[in-house]
Amino acid sequence: MTAVQQKFEQFIRSEHLFPDGGQVLLAVSGGRDSVVLTDLVGHARIPFAVAHCNFHLRPDECDRDEAFVRSLAQRWGAKCHVAQFDTLAFAADRHLSVEEAARRLRYDFFEQVRSQNGYSCIATAHHRDDAIETFFINLLRGTGLAGLQGIPLRNGHVVRPLLPFGRDEIDSYVRRNRLTYVDDSTNSQTLFLRNRIRLQLVPMLRSLSPAFDRTMQSNMRHLADADVIYRSALEQQRASLVRPDGDGFCISVDSLLQLTPVATWLFEFLRPFGFSPAVVDEIAEALDGQSGKQFFSPTHRLVKDRSRLLIRPLSAGSDESYTIGDAADCLSLPVGLVMQRSPNTGRHIRLNPDEAWFDSDRVAFPLTLRRWRAGDRFVPFGMKGSRLVSDLLSDLKLSLPDKERIWLLCDATGAILWVVGLRSSAVASVSAATTNILQFKFLQ
Repeated sequence: MTAVQQKFEQFIRSEHLFPDGGQVLLAVSGGRDSVVLTDLVGHARIPFAVAHCNFHLRPDECDRDEAFVRSLAQRWGAKCHVAQFDTLAFAADRHLSVEEAARRLRYDFFEQVRSQNGYSCIATAHHRDDAIETFFINLLRGTGLAGLQGIPLRNGHVVRPLLPFGRDEIDSYVRRNRLTYVDDSTNSQTLFLRNRIRLQLVPMLRSLSPAFDRTMQSNMRHLADADVIYRSALEQQRASLVRPDGDGFCISVDSLLQLTPVATWLFEFLRPFGFSPAVVDEIAEALDGQSGKQFFSPTHRLVKDRSRLLIRPLSAGSDESYTIGDAADCLSLPVGLVMQRSPNTGRHIRLNPDEAWFDSDRVAFPLTLRRWRAGDRFVPFGMKGSRLVSDLLSDLKLSLPDKERIWLLCDATGAILWVVGLRSSAVASVSAATTNILQFKFLQ
């Protein structure tokens, strides 16, 4: 057994990377690193299958790589899973760089294959040099502690068993074992940032410090340890400050302002909701500003509401509506609204805001259940004249997200019967002459 093989098997045992008895899915491009990974796993007699992505980015080369990987898997008697991607179209459709598009396609495919076939984990061929390059990529683009750890040993079902090895050890293993592999011609081009770091920056740093690789490995390990401590403190604060609120979350501005530095804490609190660092900086500047200001991530909206930050998922919009026909005596409607007809018994009725009663014979069908809009007016029951719905919502001191969740029940003429859950109108109201009652109940 070679020294590299021995180091490899010792590492995967000590880190418990491959579950006993499980079959591993190897991500194999056909390049030097993934061929070495395949060889080491094969000689360790670990059962494995192979997954390969053909991104169709390099004419002729991509098909050559696919054929090589299929042949490699066949030599080891391993099942080979291959996916074909139109990467340029995927990138253009989602406004991604080609690198990011390929990364997403790759890992989505690997996870799909793993879950469908019951493989224990996905092993990639990232090594120590890749981790160092990732450190500098993240440093140049801007990152926190997590990005300065390089490449993690584990990430979900993905493991990296070659992280203890440098490129020099991998090259030596290839020569000693006379392994064949395919070369990606773009690896020698400086078009991509990673290649410029690999071919220009790292060699210069190694020339300045002979212990560069060992020092970088130590630095990334210390940063990973610091991140563990940082995350522990962060989660304690998150649990006390980021509180569930309706269909989203709420953060007390007063409590947030007691933390230092505020922008850093806020960035970490908002990270799960997809807010970018630039947007978080704007939010931090607005903490002592006016109420009602809004900020957006791809998936969420944050509203500064007096002394609170309200975080809500982005909704489908204000055009959502439902039509209610005059077809049944009892009908369960969407959004927790129930309609029921009953005879007027003449007994005293005490209503709460979640209920509305109308004279069934005076209601003009079909009804419409819709979101309220600016300019909507109604005639509140028990009052003279009409009133803006927006004024009612302001008087009730509802937050902007709460206002946007308000429904209106309207008749066939467009007249508002009910600001749902808040206030009935005088239209078709129940009187002593009412024979049949149309009852609505809002199940919040």
